[in-house]
Amino acid sequence: MAEESSENIESIAASEPIETSVVIHLVQQEYPAAILSTHRHRGDETIALKREFIQPICRLLRDHPDCQFEMMVDLTAVDYLMVETDLQQTERFEVVYHLRSLSKDRRIRLKCPVPEDDCQIPSIHTLWDAVNWYERECYDMYGIHFEGHPNLTRILMYEQFQGHPLRKDYPMDKQQPLLELNDVEERYHYGRFE
Repeated sequence: MAEESSENIESIAASEPIETSVVIHLVQQEYPAAILSTHRHRGDETIALKREFIQPICRLLRDHPDCQFEMMVDLTAVDYLMVETDLQQTERFEVVYHLRSLSKDRRIRLKCPVPEDDCQIPSIHTLWDAVNWYERECYDMYGIHFEGHPNLTRILMYEQFQGHPLRKDYPMDKQQPLLELNDVEERYHYGRFE
């Protein structure tokens, strides 16, 4: 009986989809200058890469038959601004992409460092439709510009809002200008019916 169960385990392992490490190997092979580091934890893999390679690598991960990351799960940013700490981070911001392959049943995370003094990264809105709103949210909250985005405007805050509220140096007590609603149409749009 023990032999039977070990045979089943071997056949299950042989029929599983290829490991995500094959994906990292493919990216390393196709774009060797792009990768800054890789990391694997509990089956999830992360690739830190140079921001100028985000478009071709995302296209590779979406279109290559060994990858098939057909779903963009999330796109966000991290602000590593630290006060009174020894943690060394090369760049203040990092844009983080979470991709999912439903057909291969795996996930991967891409991380691109973005310097504060050149706070921009190429847009990937042409690869997945949902990215349009994710990039707008990231711009609105962190002030990161996505080059080539067709409508990089605020999505959560109103247009007159000053600053980017998820930056760690955004003042918590900052007073914002009041939103002046000039006509009935604007009042209706913003939910003020005085």
